[in-house]
Amino acid sequence: MELTKEQQAILDGAKGETMAKVMKTLIMYGEIFGAEKLVPVTSQYNHLVTSFGLKALGPVYDLMDQLIQAGAVSGQKFSVDPRPLDPNVPANFLQNLVFKKFMYSKQDFYENQLRQLGLMNEDAFSCACYLDEQGNRPKKGEVLSWAESSAVVYANSVLGARCNRNSGIMDLMGSVAGYVPYFGLLTDEGRKATWVIRVETTKKPEAQLLGSAIGMKVMEDVPYVMGLDKWLGSDLDDAACAYLKDFGAATASNGAVGLYHIDGLTPEAKELGKALIAPDAKEYVIDDAELQRVKDNYPLVWKNPDATPKLCFVGCPHLSLQQLQDWTDRLEAALKENGRSKVCVPTVFTTAPGVRKAFEATGYGARLAATGVILSCICPLMYMNNPLCGPMPVITCSNKLRTYTTARYYTEDEILARITKGGDRA
Repeated sequence: MELTKEQQAILDGAKGETMAKVMKTLIMYGEIFGAEKLVPVTSQYNHLVTSFGLKALGPVYDLMDQLIQAGAVSGQKFSVDPRPLDPNVPANFLQNLVFKKFMYSKQDFYENQLRQLGLMNEDAFSCACYLDEQGNRPKKGEVLSWAESSAVVYANSVLGARCNRNSGIMDLMGSVAGYVPYFGLLTDEGRKATWVIRVETTKKPEAQLLGSAIGMKVMEDVPYVMGLDKWLGSDLDDAACAYLKDFGAATASNGAVGLYHIDGLTPEAKELGKALIAPDAKEYVIDDAELQRVKDNYPLVWKNPDATPKLCFVGCPHLSLQQLQDWTDRLEAALKENGRSKVCVPTVFTTAPGVRKAFEATGYGARLAATGVILSCICPLMYMNNPLCGPMPVITCSNKLRTYTTARYYTEDEILARITKGGDRA
């Protein structure tokens, strides 16, 4: 790999042994993917995927201590993924015991390390750090050192920033050194679409279901999606951004997509259009039948397929302010229609701390609470990783949560019916 004089000096120990190791790690990482150089990280803030103080992550805490003691802290303030715990989210005595004593017993210790390394603030815990209320929204063309898959795909696609799908800890290494290897989605060639997706549905496709279908088909490749303009329009307004947030998270978790282009809507597609499509691009047509086929083929891993749901999670990735308001309106209308005052399945909506504050400052906060829904800022995935929570019959409209846990997927309309009607009348 060709290094600049400054990069070579760091590798040679000019900033200490620990920084030399950081630089060597980045170089080895880049060489695996054929990177010929390192480029500067140019965003104002970083985002780390590792936010949970799992007892088993001893080597991570040792590494953090080495960085802190050597003064090799992040060159940027950073946000992190959501916290794993919230006492307001339903859990029995044994589940809570596992959470606090056996799983996340190092949470307070680890968060103190994060503060020393450069945590933005105490509200900087969200997988959707790019939401306006969270304050970590990179600009078009900025080079990032992120790892959280749903944040990476949003930053690349909706914001036009540049970031590879890095692993946890590598995101921190890039921020500490101030450089990342130049390959993949950082390059113009790596951002070309090798798939053309033609959406030919008769109604607006569910974001999480459409993203799932595309992710499973293209895997880590870049898709150029055509046909969504009739549903999303040509402006990245709140509704379009919320849709693409959930769509992208599904492409990234059900496949390994780090970038997608939406014809006439996302920044690079507006600027370059079909010039983004590689000459030998493959094609995938998605109609109503194809979406139904994808949904029908999701594995059902509940021990009892007919079990009554014990818990419902909405918000993975975290809900935006507009989504929270829309869900509240729909909940109130559905409950009134079904002659109920509160949801009949314990339900948790998850959102970013900054969004929660903005939401609760309006009349919507009290209205949502009146429906019986719990508003939390945790990571539902981290909750479901508890071995005593995994066997529970949990329902969700998140394809990311479905993919990584035992939660059962339903569309948003089906979820609304289940939590406001009860029984099997979805």
